[in-house]
Amino acid sequence: MTGEPTKPRPGEVSSAARAGKTGSLLDTKSSTADDIAAFVAKARATSPHAAGSRGRLVFALDATMSRQPTWDMACALQADMFREAAALGSLDIRLVYYRGFNECRATGWISDSAELAKLMSKIDCRGGNTQIGKVLSEARREAVASAVRAVVFVGDAMEESVDDLCAKAGELGLLKVPMFMFQEGHDPTAERAFREIARLTGGAWCRFDPGAAAQLRELLRAAAAYAAGGREALKRLSSSGSGAAKLLGQMK
Repeated sequence: MTGEPTKPRPGEVSSAARAGKTGSLLDTKSSTADDIAAFVAKARATSPHAAGSRGRLVFALDATMSRQPTWDMACALQADMFREAAALGSLDIRLVYYRGFNECRATGWISDSAELAKLMSKIDCRGGNTQIGKVLSEARREAVASAVRAVVFVGDAMEESVDDLCAKAGELGLLKVPMFMFQEGHDPTAERAFREIARLTGGAWCRFDPGAAAQLRELLRAAAAYAAGGREALKRLSSSGSGAAKLLGQMK
């Protein structure tokens, strides 16, 4: 297999295909409210996009065996990203995931949470090593081809050459596509790599506790707000009374 992501299997993307949206694939403590607020503030400070325009977000997930509980949680939470974006502008999401032996796949652009939920429900996690380099390569291609505004990555490990990953991250940084690296757990190797990827792309790193749906929800909603409307969208979010708004308030 080459280093490029591959097309999803028919059974995994049938709902997206019927909609005409299949495409080629391709610190050691837990997060506190301040940590998550720092991510939201970082996104607010780095967004170059205006509110009201259509946003595109690459949603990348580690689907190796250890990730099944978080995959199920992400399935339940992904609709929150669309709901957040609906009040701010609009959002298309391209799901990218890796699992098993050299398997890395991506969907076409999806603009409906029900379609994404159906797709994700068909995917099971499988044992294998991380393939973050392929995620970065796919994000770069989409940044050039379709004006991706941000990349969200959710994972708990890194088993690749950090220098190779950083070279690819630097290319995304030149394209002004921030990566928001959401780390589950406490792996120090993953943390060092994720922090550096976030720095090089102008994005942000944040840890969430294993199984902490509320923490992950806040992060995904903030990322969706960034992708859909940039700084102004996050300002609106900060006055909505949501959990993210309270976190933003702490940073003033």
